[in-house]
Amino acid sequence: MPKPQPIHYEEASAEVRAVFDDIKRTRNIPDVNNMWKYLARDPATLRRTWESVKEVMGPGELPLLTKELIYLAVSVTNNCGYCIASHSAAATKAGMTDAIFGEVMAIVGMANETNRLANGYRVPIDPAFE
Repeated sequence: MPKPQPIHYEEASAEVRAVFDDIKRTRNIPDVNNMWKYLARDPATLRRTWESVKEVMGPGELPLLTKELIYLAVSVTNNCGYCIASHSAAATKAGMTDAIFGEVMAIVGMANETNRLANGYRVPIDPAFE
C-alpha cells in the first residue's frame, strides 16, 4: 500500500468540503490542519471525528485551557507527536505558560511512573476509594 496522501480542499468531495468548511468556520482559521486532510481519505471518519472533537472540546464545565492540558497530557503518554504539537499550540493560545507546561509534564511523568508501579506490584484498591 502506498503512503497515504492528504486530501486538499480543491480536490475534496462535496461531503469533505462541508466538513472542512465547518472546521474553518468553527475555529476561525483559513485552512484545516493536516490531521483533517489525512482523515478526509475516509469521509465518514472525518465527519465522525470532527463532530466528536467539536462536542468534547467545545464549551462545557471545564475551561478550554484545562481541556487542552488534558489532551496534551494524554498525547504525551500516547507518544503522539502530531497531537503534542497541535495541542501544545492550542493550550498556549488558551493561556498555557512555560511554568504550566512544566507542571503538566511533571504530573504526566509522575502519573506514568506511579501507574506502572501500582500495576507492577498489583496493588489492591483501598476500600476507601471504592
